[in-house]
Amino acid sequence: MSTFADVLERFAAHTPNPLLAAVDARMRAPLSVAVRGRRGVGRHAVARALAASGMDVDVDATRADLQVVVVAEVATPEDRQWLSADVPTVVVLNKADLSGRVPGGALASAARIAAGIAANVAHPVVPMIAHLATVQLDDEMVAALRTLADNPADMTSVDAFVGTDHPLPAPVRHRMLALLDRFGVAHAVLGICSGADPAAVARTLRELSQTERVVERLNRAAPEARYRRVCAAVDTLHRLSVETRDETVAEFLACDEVVVAVMAAAVDLWEASGLRVDAADDAQAHVHRAVQWRGFADGPLNALHRRCAADISRGSLRLLGRVR
Repeated sequence: MSTFADVLERFAAHTPNPLLAAVDARMRAPLSVAVRGRRGVGRHAVARALAASGMDVDVDATRADLQVVVVAEVATPEDRQWLSADVPTVVVLNKADLSGRVPGGALASAARIAAGIAANVAHPVVPMIAHLATVQLDDEMVAALRTLADNPADMTSVDAFVGTDHPLPAPVRHRMLALLDRFGVAHAVLGICSGADPAAVARTLRELSQTERVVERLNRAAPEARYRRVCAAVDTLHRLSVETRDETVAEFLACDEVVVAVMAAAVDLWEASGLRVDAADDAQAHVHRAVQWRGFADGPLNALHRRCAADISRGSLRLLGRVR
């Protein structure tokens, strides 16, 4: 089954209309993510980590398909204002390494804090140590880590680490903290002690950053973002058809291929949220699906999910017409 973007691309290729070309380009662009957060929570470090993972980070939050809201400890009123935006959202509890010395370690503590925040904001919350995701260990830093491996330092506090006598010069220890913080230093030293090379240590630090968990959560939100794009494109094309009296656009929107492609995007959204949509391709299945999802569309859902359910019902009726 063709995606809506595929169907639109074929139509746009044979329709010399710059407005249509702009809609097509928007549909085919990679999903973008905006990173928002208060000063001091590390939003720039989170943005760099996501960009290094291949995400398209957009500085213009009004254009982004997804958003990450970076918080620290609790969600403040300012955070909640961003969280109220009508866009798929993932919350990042950054600086998870500072979540306290408790049984299970800092990440376990951060996971408990994240669960508490998630219960209050109704969005997924992922602990993260963003600054570890993009660490590059130069020769001086590797040598310093090896010195620490051979001569353990007092890591009980920042002051203890930089203030006590040690073969490693204090300025180098300050630089280590600026780059890795105590959590990162400790794990980097463990890696060196186990015989890991600098590249392997950097990979371990990236894993500890939890960046991939954030990317995984964003990928789970991607079907909703893509469906929203489809809806925006359909609405724009309807306006274009009315304003220009272009019957070819109206005919395109009404054709079976478009209606079924829109349905496919709607199905992806629902299944990403854990609901199964019957994929059987016989007349009885299409009738049952059309009636069932029409009922959902008339039910107590938000506007997006009502439209989504209606698109599944409409597409099912078109599929019914194909098998009769």
